[in-house]
Amino acid sequence: MPPAIPDAVRILGLLDLTSLGEDDTPAKIRALCESARTPYGLPAALCVYPEHVTTVREAMAGSGMKVATVVNFPDGGSDPDRVVRETRRAIAAGADEIDMVLAWRALKTGDAATARAGVEACRAACGPGISLKLILESGELGTPGLIRAASDIGLDVGVDFLKTSTGKVPVNATLEAAAVMLDAIAARGGRCGFKAAGGVRTLAEAQAYLALAEARFGADWITPAHFRFGASALLGAVTSALAE
Repeated sequence: MPPAIPDAVRILGLLDLTSLGEDDTPAKIRALCESARTPYGLPAALCVYPEHVTTVREAMAGSGMKVATVVNFPDGGSDPDRVVRETRRAIAAGADEIDMVLAWRALKTGDAATARAGVEACRAACGPGISLKLILESGELGTPGLIRAASDIGLDVGVDFLKTSTGKVPVNATLEAAAVMLDAIAARGGRCGFKAAGGVRTLAEAQAYLALAEARFGADWITPAHFRFGASALLGAVTSALAE
């Protein structure tokens, strides 16, 4: 078996297949759901805007795949009440996982309390049964110090994943930012997961992120409970590799 094949199978099972286009329609989301039913298995989750959660739930009924959605997205506003409203609506629509954008602008100006308040509000609104991924927008934070500070906010509050990016800014996931985030997770015992999102398009790029995580936690840590990729192009790369 070629070396890329086992990794392709593993990456498929770690993938949050994502469509967050402003012009997404129910028909487009149903087509995305159909593409998720590959001969090689299913992704970990489908991530869509809240208005499409019910479409995914209906299309993937009985599959066991998680439905993820986004709140405070993509701007990362500073209003905890907005975060709570969006989170409650998303959960009521059937979301299993919430990907929330940190109020990163507040953190950049030194207002860590405002950034933390939004995360705390979202964590409380999610309750114990809903997975919370905190999007740091690492490319906009820019420096290792700010990325570590944002990571520590999420870890303090008890999020389930730290996620790099929205995919809506000039600089999204980078290996350098991932290393800072993974180090922060390791410093807290490795209980929180990590999600690389934005710009991860090829198997080689995905393998580089896997290598970073394996170096810190070992291969057994890398399961959908701890590691995800947020992407759409990766599905094509995976299925092409597996079809060869």
